[in-house]
Amino acid sequence: MKVLFHFDAPPALLERTRAACGPDIELIACSETDEARFLALLPTVEVVWHVLRPLTAAHFEQATRLRLVQKLGIGLNTIALDAAGAHGVAVCNTPGANSRAVAEMALLLMLGTLRRLPELQAVCQAPGGGGPPGALQERLAELGGRTVGLVGFGAVAQLLAAFLTAMGAQVIYSEIAPRPDSPFAHVPLDELLGRSDIVSLHVPLTPDTARLIDARRIGLMKRGAILINTARGGLVDEAALRRALEQGHIGAAGLDVFADEPVAPDHPLLKLPNVIGLPHVAWLTAETLDRCLAMAIENCRRLGRGEILLHRAV
Repeated sequence: MKVLFHFDAPPALLERTRAACGPDIELIACSETDEARFLALLPTVEVVWHVLRPLTAAHFEQATRLRLVQKLGIGLNTIALDAAGAHGVAVCNTPGANSRAVAEMALLLMLGTLRRLPELQAVCQAPGGGGPPGALQERLAELGGRTVGLVGFGAVAQLLAAFLTAMGAQVIYSEIAPRPDSPFAHVPLDELLGRSDIVSLHVPLTPDTARLIDARRIGLMKRGAILINTARGGLVDEAALRRALEQGHIGAAGLDVFADEPVAPDHPLLKLPNVIGLPHVAWLTAETLDRCLAMAIENCRRLGRGEILLHRAV
């Protein structure tokens, strides 16, 4: 079985993964930035291991031997699912594999924005050195005692809630329906925005959630509140967020995701001193990759044996 690993995988990871695949899986690696090589390989493979580079309807037209797209992660918004179904291609993901990594990154972004790490680094790099100016000192803050609102309460948010509680924060959440076994308060989204010192997004990007955090909802947030997004960039109206950050209504933002990715180096949000921006890497740890690849290899074996695939979405 010929498998295309569409990812900028380091040599050690490729060596380890090929060894785990065994003789029945021929693993071919292709960088996500090398579109020409990807298009040349696509008609020859039965399986694509997909990370973030979009798989479009045009790609499925060319993938004449393709039987399975295995997402290494959970979000499927970068895959043309209707086209996959029309061409008889199964689509699977790896739920839970990256939950801890994303939860830890969300926590890291909360701490980094509360302690104003970009601004403190700028102080270190400024001529003459010295400590932070008084105005900046007044904005340095702790997580303990603050209210954190989690928008969505799936696996990532539930792990994060445990971390936050251990650090002395109060957790509330919004979800389609309350979780009967949750010790945290379930509140409507608009109420959550008005009560939270930090708002963290943990919902998938769908037509119903696109620009969920728009200008109106940003206006509902506390003055000086922090927005954290490790989910999908399209959940946020970025122009409205930029205005709110510039005007001081939003105190800071920690963003691992952007509406258009890879994010442009001159993106207006990256120029603001109260923004921490990352290149969609909250999920990316060695442990996450190992868990994702183990599921991917298992699904390739199941595909070869004609068995039911794990976590099939299409």
